[in-house]
Amino acid sequence: MNAFVDLRRRVTQGELGSLPVVIGLVVIWIVFQVKNDRFLTSGNLTNLVLQIAAVGTISVGVVLVLLLGEIDLSVGVVSGLAAGVTAVLNVKHDVPAVPALLCGLGVGLAIGVFQGLFASRLLVPSFVVTLAGLVGWQGVHLQVLGSTGTINLKPNLITQLTTTFFTDAVGWALGIGAVGVYVLVKVGEFRRRQAAGLPGGSPQAIVLRSVVVGAAVLIGVGVLNRDRGVPLAAVILVGFVVIVDLITRRTTYGRHIFAVGGNKEAARRAGISVQNIQLSVFALCSLMAAAGGILAASRLLAVNQSSGSGDTLLNAIAAAVIGGTSLFGGRGTVWSALLGSLVIGSISNGMDLLAYSSSVKFMVTGAVLLAAVTIDATARRGRVSAGRA
Repeated sequence: MNAFVDLRRRVTQGELGSLPVVIGLVVIWIVFQVKNDRFLTSGNLTNLVLQIAAVGTISVGVVLVLLLGEIDLSVGVVSGLAAGVTAVLNVKHDVPAVPALLCGLGVGLAIGVFQGLFASRLLVPSFVVTLAGLVGWQGVHLQVLGSTGTINLKPNLITQLTTTFFTDAVGWALGIGAVGVYVLVKVGEFRRRQAAGLPGGSPQAIVLRSVVVGAAVLIGVGVLNRDRGVPLAAVILVGFVVIVDLITRRTTYGRHIFAVGGNKEAARRAGISVQNIQLSVFALCSLMAAAGGILAASRLLAVNQSSGSGDTLLNAIAAAVIGGTSLFGGRGTVWSALLGSLVIGSISNGMDLLAYSSSVKFMVTGAVLLAAVTIDATARRGRVSAGRA
């Protein structure tokens, strides 16, 4: 009985971390596998990884903005505009792939700085600034594409971002290397916390986590190798997640992001430059949106007037929230972008296999998002009540 009460308390106060999301993902996979035995095949899981690469990348930037307690409604349109600029330069003006990619990313960064200035310096609510961007940048996107409407990409580095697959040997090396780095990081954390006299968990817990993570990674590599191999797009997405996660958890800048999201006034009184943090986070968010847009264009081998529209914005924000990032700021991890993208992508992929209509997919995605936000709000109330007690 006491164990049940403790579990209920941890659930209501949001102390279980990513565990509920992982459990939910497993349940989703079991349900779709029962409904259609092709769901967990290596070919379909490889397609799933490719499908979530773009949204997952965009969602990494969304997580940063949500950690501030802000919102960016323009990420979908910015992703399409950046892809459009890249395609126009490369296809219409014969700019080499690398400079075209850098220009596309630069457009995203510039947009983020522009919107961040309004939100941080002029104190215009981020909802209003990015809502204006949602409309305005769509017009710029149409202007960039011009009368052509659709631009088919040339076979080069841009298209290779999502059509490149590593050999089995390279895939295993990447998987084993990732597990090794994870173990070293966890052992290093444990030793540092012990040296500082802080609670850092038990060695047994570290071993258990390492075994679970290692098994998941190596099984994933094995499944992907049975099809075409580990996709470069997956490595890019995980690379972004790891880098941004290290920035948020291991640097002073990252701690400042959490501080501003937790209590802006307290952060200001502590000497943190709140305006600079806000400006930089909006810049990074749009930069990640641009990267995601380029990955989406690479997968579709084209850019058109609908690039970045549709459910791109919904899925990017939903992935961050479903993965466990709080809408109230100050709580969450960048890994939530990856987990949430897997949940959203799995739902969409599974319903496609079952031939469900788009209307059903939208309703199910909305219901899952509402459930995630409800859990977040409940956990926040539980933390507030615990703090008062």
